[in-house]
Amino acid sequence: MRKSLKQRSSDHHRGIYFIGTTPPKIDTDFESVSTIADKLLARLDEISFDGLIIYDIQDETSRTDTPRPFPFKATHDSGTYAQLINQKSGKPVIAYKSVAGLDEKQFTEWLSRAWYQNNVKDLVLVGSPSTQVTSSLSLRDAYSTLAAHSKDFYLGGVAIAERHLSKKNEHIRLLDKANQGCEYYITQAVYNAEATIEMLTSYAKECEQNNVKPNRVILTFSPCGSAKTLEFINWLGVSVPEATSKRILSAADPLYESIKINHSNLLKILEAVLPLNIPLGLNIESLTNRKTEIDASILMYKLLKGTMDQALAQNQINQFVQSNH
Repeated sequence: MRKSLKQRSSDHHRGIYFIGTTPPKIDTDFESVSTIADKLLARLDEISFDGLIIYDIQDETSRTDTPRPFPFKATHDSGTYAQLINQKSGKPVIAYKSVAGLDEKQFTEWLSRAWYQNNVKDLVLVGSPSTQVTSSLSLRDAYSTLAAHSKDFYLGGVAIAERHLSKKNEHIRLLDKANQGCEYYITQAVYNAEATIEMLTSYAKECEQNNVKPNRVILTFSPCGSAKTLEFINWLGVSVPEATSKRILSAADPLYESIKINHSNLLKILEAVLPLNIPLGLNIESLTNRKTEIDASILMYKLLKGTMDQALAQNQINQFVQSNH
């Protein structure tokens, strides 16, 4: 019997590892969608991973006045693509679902279709990127609708360190999401280690004060090989320190430089966060469909997974030694 994602994640001593991807564009015919899925999974043949994350891409142009670096184009439904990837890989798949523009009835219908038709059991909900969209179900209402649904999805939430930088309350939001059924969190792409450390430290402290065990946090990392990709990362709201931007853009090989930066950021986070006993995971995504960046994301996955595995093992040894003294 293959373990569910929830079962795998319940062992807090081990990391849990994902590859993030987006569904093909909506005008891609089903045969081509199947070929794209095959190509992705062939690339992943050489690595060991726990599952995949399928994003639900939204037109976020109302969120910011800055023009989108890559034009927005709708994609196939995340639940449908999750089903295809799950069938082809045999791996658990977390499907993101945006509730923007949906009412309660439409969202309930999507949930039933996802569970019964698409075999989606693992889910992350995202709200509308803009407060201007009035017809949307709020994220809070979406959580209530999900709680009233007859099926027990393994629900995750999004953790945004950038929001913590400005509002200093992301740790409170994370506990609030747990009260609404979230059992794990996935971060945005990490380019600011300090912001992530500050958010997770506040979260661990808040959990301790409320006498609750912290949920697993899956850290997302993404390589960056060009000025255009960096512009897109910034546009998505990811905090990239100015010195980091300059370092990537002035490097002889920006992609290689970005891998080094991501590795260094993970090491900083592990050093600061492992003593806090927050179970961790890793998600590596390529934010573009450029072949070089996709290949780089797989190389980076190997490096970062090895780093996290080693740090977790060392942490376990340290705890064992301390408890036997």
